Amino acid sequence: MNRVLAGVGIAVAGAGLAVLIVFGIKNFGNNMDVNPIEALIRDGKLEDAKAKIDQAAEKKPDAKSLGRVYFELAGAYENKNDKVKARDVYQLILKKYQNIENIPEVQEKLGRLNVDILFSAVITNKDMLYEVEPGDTLINIAKKFGTTVDLIKTANSLKSDNIRARAKLKISKAKYKILVDKSQNILTLLGDDDVVKVYRVSTGENSCTPVGNFKIVNKIIDPVWYAENAVVPAESPDNVLGSRWIGFNMPGYGIHGTISPEKIGQQATKGCVRMLNAEVEELYKIIPAGTEVIISD
Repeated sequence: MNRVLAGVGIAVAGAGLAVLIVFGIKNFGNNMDVNPIEALIRDGKLEDAKAKIDQAAEKKPDAKSLGRVYFELAGAYENKNDKVKARDVYQLILKKYQNIENIPEVQEKLGRLNVDILFSAVITNKDMLYEVEPGDTLINIAKKFGTTVDLIKTANSLKSDNIRARAKLKISKAKYKILVDKSQNILTLLGDDDVVKVYRVSTGENSCTPVGNFKIVNKIIDPVWYAENAVVPAESPDNVLGSRWIGFNMPGYGIHGTISPEKIGQQATKGCVRMLNAEVEELYKIIPAGTEVIISD
């Protein structure tokens, strides 16, 4: 079941995989000839097609078919490897056209594109190009702009922490926030209040994950698990924390990986938020210490 997140204005998919639904645009409007738009998309004249669709949206903003035709346009942009324009159209669909049946697929595509763009050298309106000054370090640059060393290195294909003066680096300017919805076991990453990606997670048994506003205070790679009666090393197959720990300002609680991927999407933890290892590693790169986390029932 889909649910709208308060204050965000998007529908977030529940557990389960989205089913691919291919939409046509024959029913775009009773009084509109869609053949020219179809021809434009087929011929790769996507900017012309978008202009016509935008014009139609101004005249009939509540038309149910608008989300469907924008979905086809976004797919055409993807096929031309224009990730930013495809991303922008998927974002538009989530904000304005939640009535389309395959909204979970839109969310999945948007998340994948956002991360691909963020981890690449592509500069968007949420990034800046920074010229390294003498004496700069990656740690200092990350602190200065409220980002992470990992994200700077990934976006700029840096193999080490060494940087040269006057080199230019892509820096993310976005302010990130995490929303966790216990009722659906989903985690939504926001960047400047826009949806970056939606993840399926596990939360606490019997709804024991605490509700409220928290901050990220520490981040650990390959964490040791301090269990009640034992210290479990990172390399142990019994270490429930998986590959990453992202701790809250509430001792003992945080976001971490898992050794039980089959339980993702369930209430299955002792109170923490649990993610697939590959996905928590992705999140770990993006969010700095100090990031706000809001957990709701």
